[in-house]
Amino acid sequence: MPLKGLFAGSAMLALLAGCAAGPMEQGEQVAQTPEVNYQGTLPCRNCDGIDLDVVMSGEETDAAEARTFTLNATYRNHPQNPPDENYTGNWEVLDGTPSDPDATVYELTPNGDGQVYYFLRIDPQTLELIDPERRRFENGEMLRLQRQS
Repeated sequence: MPLKGLFAGSAMLALLAGCAAGPMEQGEQVAQTPEVNYQGTLPCRNCDGIDLDVVMSGEETDAAEARTFTLNATYRNHPQNPPDENYTGNWEVLDGTPSDPDATVYELTPNGDGQVYYFLRIDPQTLELIDPERRRFENGEMLRLQRQS
């Protein structure tokens, strides 16, 4: 009989432990933060190009802390073989450029040290690197990143 009592007690503990974890709701889904990935190759004076990979998480309407990004830059065939640059931080939506007050500009500010990047949204599939004054460069077509599926 003591073995039976021990078994019953263990079963009761297991049942209570399962209850303490809380109910498991069927079909409960965790909200996913939307991510958009843009890639492109920028011109480079001393190399074959700079591969840029930008992942923006969150939506324009989210709180500032929910809008995050990662930016990875890799130099192709650079004679000094610099290390990849990897940044994380937050992004903001800025309205307008000097030539188009209705334009949408994304300002990517890295945590800690690092350059602030400005991208003009050409269309939902294309971002173009612009200067800090929100002006486009003459060779803007060469400074574009394309949205990845």
